[in-house]
Parts: sequence; C-alpha cells; structure tokens
Amino acid sequence: MHDTMDSRLCRTEMIAANGLTFETDVYGDGEKFALLLHGFPESKFSWRHQAPLLASLGYTVWVPNLRGYGQSTRPPKVSDYGLDRLMDDVGGLIDAARSQGINGPATLMTHDWGGAIGWSFVLSNKRPLERFVVMNLPHPTIFMSKVRTWAQLKKSWYIFFFQIPWLPEKLMTLRKAQAVGDAFYNMAVDKTYFTEDVLQEYRRTALIPGAMRAMINYYRASFRSNPMQTVWENPPKIDVPTLMIWGEEDSALGKELTYGTEHLVTDFTVRYLPGVSHWVQQEAPQTVNAMLKAWLTGEQVPETNEVRTS
Repeated sequence: MHDTMDSRLCRTEMIAANGLTFETDVYGDGEKFALLLHGFPESKFSWRHQAPLLASLGYTVWVPNLRGYGQSTRPPKVSDYGLDRLMDDVGGLIDAARSQGINGPATLMTHDWGGAIGWSFVLSNKRPLERFVVMNLPHPTIFMSKVRTWAQLKKSWYIFFFQIPWLPEKLMTLRKAQAVGDAFYNMAVDKTYFTEDVLQEYRRTALIPGAMRAMINYYRASFRSNPMQTVWENPPKIDVPTLMIWGEEDSALGKELTYGTEHLVTDFTVRYLPGVSHWVQQEAPQTVNAMLKAWLTGEQVPETNEVRTS
C-alpha cells in the first residue's frame, strides 16, 4: 500500500502532545526536525513520497494524523477543531520532539488544511522555525481578500455544504466512502499515483467511526469563529524563509490566490506546476521532491520544466 515507503525507514508512534495523542509516522533520526501537516480528506499517508526524502537529507521527520484523523485523538465538539486548538497541536508536537532530544532547527511542511494551520502558526510566531513549506493553500490575508469573489465562491461551495449537520458525513461515507476516493481520483489530472490501493487507504481512514465528522468539523469550526481574524487582516511580515509549491489545475483554489504573497513574506520562493491538481505532492512527487531538495539544501530551485522525471 505504501507505494514509495520503505518500511525500514518508517515506524508509527503514538505521540502525546497538547493533551492529545497523535498517530505519527516517524522517519529518520537526523539532527534537524521536520513536521509535516496533511489536508482534507487526507491523512499522514499523503506525505509518503516526501518523508523519505527529508530523512535522507538529515531530518527526523514526524508525519502525524491531525486531531480527529486516523487513530489520533478525536475530541467531540465542533469548537475542539478551532484554529487556536490546531495551532496549539503544532506547538505541542514541536515541544514533544524537543523533549525527545530532537533539538535541531524545525521545518514545517504543509498542504491544504495543514497549510491553513501552518500559515497561522507562522504568523503567530508560536515557535521558532527555520523554514516553512506550503502547498496549494494561500496566505490567509490574500484568501480573505479574494474569497468573496464569485469565481472563488463557486470553487468553495463545499465549505458551505459542510455547515449542514450530519448530512455531509453521511454522504461522504456512503458506499464505503466512495466520495472520498472520488475526491482524489476525479480532481487529479495525472491519475498515475492514485491507484486503487491508494484510494482504498483514504476510504479506510474516512470510515473509522467518528473520523469523517471530526474531519468536517474543521470547516464547521472555521465558519463559526476565527481567532486569527485580526492577525489575518493586519498580518506581520513573515521572516521565516517560505517555499510555496502550487499545482495550477486546482479546482478548489485558483492560482490568482498566490499573487501578492511576495509582499507578505521577506524570503519567498514560489514554483508552479502546470497540469497538476490540488493534490500536488502526491500527483507529481518527483518534481515536488526535486524542488524541495534544492530549496532545503540551498540550491537554485528548479522550475517544473527543468526537472527530469523518469
């Protein structure tokens, strides 16, 4: 099932942080620390192509299932999934790594919902970070300024649908969570890496009792209140070096949401992947990994057309 995952490099641990327990894949034992945050309706499995690369570059890599996902703790209330709680989880995981003696510089790597948490965590300066990577999730200040446009509202219809009680999770889990598998397969442009085994892994985790409700509660909590609204409206300039990787064929978030980020981040690099969907690191892992490796090692980050893929 873990199509590029070398089981010798990976072990799964239950890590206590912020009063919860996180089911976490751990790769490598290097001095540097990398924490990878997945999106919706994904899981830690979504980083299967990137985590081994980071381990090979000298990182200890933690890839948790976020709260509510997989076998991580699943708090019961909608308010338990508010952005303030989610940011505290990230801080708690970094603290847990420090308590285990992993004291090297920390890199936060994120996608989708993980990116929303990551941006807010960086803007809040919750913990020192050496680097920040975000994939297909815009700076929240830009998103808030553009989300009211009709073009983006049409793309974000599902956020409103998810506010309905119980019905979204019922529909998402019908026919053995067919809708979850379809979300990946139908949105992907190149479906090579979305094999039946991969889709089955996402359907399996979505069918864990209570998981889909928890996953959708992220959207419900964000719709009800935003503890970061003041910061998003008047953001401090981010000094953490930031790499944005963006699949241009994202049916949920338009490329225009990336424009202007360079004015909000002191050290900003962006690379676009034409013909690649929202699931960028899974759909184009060789290209994404080439960009990551160059950026993390201080080399010039290649453009998509400069990356050789076999």
